[in-house]
Amino acid sequence: MNSTNPWQRALLQLKTAAKQLKLDPLRLAQLSNPDRVIEVSLPIKLDNGEIKVFQGYRVQHNNIRGPYKGGLRYHQNVNMDEVKALAYWMTIKNAVIDVPFGGGKGGITVDPKTLSEKELEGLTKLFTQKISDIIGPDKDIPAPDVNTNPKIMGWIVDEYSQIVGVDSPAVVTGKPLDKGGSEGRAEAAGLGGVFCLLAALKKLGINPQGMTVAIQGFGNVGSFLAKFLQKEGFSIVALADSKGGIYIPDGIKDLDEVERCKKQTGLLAGCYCIGSVCDLKNKKKLDGKNISSESVLELPVDIVVPAALENVITYKNAPKIKAGIILEMANGPTTMEADKILNRRKILVIPDVLANSGGVVVSFFEWYQNLHDKAWSKDKVFSKLKEKMEKATDLVFSTADKYKNSLREAAYLVALERIVNKSYEKA
Repeated sequence: MNSTNPWQRALLQLKTAAKQLKLDPLRLAQLSNPDRVIEVSLPIKLDNGEIKVFQGYRVQHNNIRGPYKGGLRYHQNVNMDEVKALAYWMTIKNAVIDVPFGGGKGGITVDPKTLSEKELEGLTKLFTQKISDIIGPDKDIPAPDVNTNPKIMGWIVDEYSQIVGVDSPAVVTGKPLDKGGSEGRAEAAGLGGVFCLLAALKKLGINPQGMTVAIQGFGNVGSFLAKFLQKEGFSIVALADSKGGIYIPDGIKDLDEVERCKKQTGLLAGCYCIGSVCDLKNKKKLDGKNISSESVLELPVDIVVPAALENVITYKNAPKIKAGIILEMANGPTTMEADKILNRRKILVIPDVLANSGGVVVSFFEWYQNLHDKAWSKDKVFSKLKEKMEKATDLVFSTADKYKNSLREAAYLVALERIVNKSYEKA
């Protein structure tokens, strides 16, 4: 079995958990196959008059616990195996974190950076037309993912509402506030990861003050995660994106300035900031250095956070990881072979289906607010997010203790038990 194929890896994880739980064979068969797989062609006319055809996907994995729920990604490497695996992981994630959704995922095989905003809007609205009969507030609720954002979700709301003839903000989550979005949605995934990590450290009896952290990925999730961790007393010593990054052993002091520097230069590498001044030649003064995206995972730190891509921790670099804890904020960042190596080395892996579930928790809150015509404050959203993340983390840890297995295996056991029982907590 190809461990880097996300769908094959998902099936193996499912079978392993099902065997330990003695899952009914019929239920296993249901979960081993998506309920529905949709592939649509999307021909559009570009601004220069050229006709180009894109492929769009939506996989609805399972809706035993509620409507399908999961993001839409726009990326040139989107393919069916990836989308099927991500839809399955959403089924598991939604059950682990205990929201009343099943799992879905979708996307378009496109590099959105090659399209104008007008072209992107046209492509999004055409995709909405093609899948309008299988999405909806009580059917399937898309959300932002890789290279999609609130503006794109707003286009979907507009197009879907026009098709069905009634304003339907609950058809997607992650919308702009003026279209029914929720306070706190932008910060949700990063902050949820912080709540999860703090709950895990409390279970382990570890004081987080001064713990060093290296983060691979400095997009929405990684940037908010870094800022919230720093507020909690962690020392962020390294940041990297796909083009490289910076490592300052004494800690990166001003994350906001680093973020501004990255936006100005297009690079994290070289963004050594002191106060409001970012001098690309300051690295000697700060005793820092530029690093590659790959090497950030192997630094001598307490916690490593893969927050960008799949399959970045493999059998090749797993033996070189020096951190005692890995917080998976990306989806599927660790291959099966790497998982085994990390388990043997007693490195604690807080799995993606738990660690990065803050986004879907606040998506649930947004959907609930839309359906009940409510608008919660950011403080209320964050308080309810904290409660959800802490409960889920405690349950995954206790399940791992009960079955004497890893946190990843425990998370799958928690999810499968909830799917079988069709149970969930209300907002």
